[in-house]
Amino acid sequence: MAIKINIETPGGVKVDNAYCRIENISLTKDTLMFSVRNYVVPTKPFFSEDSLSCPYDILGENPFKQAYLHIKTLPEFAGAVDA
Repeated sequence: MAIKINIETPGGVKVDNAYCRIENISLTKDTLMFSVRNYVVPTKPFFSEDSLSCPYDILGENPFKQAYLHIKTLPEFAGAVDA
């Protein structure tokens, strides 16, 4: 599972169709914490990483699905498409 989106790095470099993948998930009974790693090409090292969290529904979808559904609601991921 991944999404693609155009990203501008803090240094001002524009990356079209950056491949964004959720990794490093950890859970508590009500919180889902994860990293979003951004890649130019999925087989190469990531160029940036953000740590995020969201509410976790233990009876809901699997944690990765919940994380992807959450990031798609955030303004910085507006316009993202499934990869």
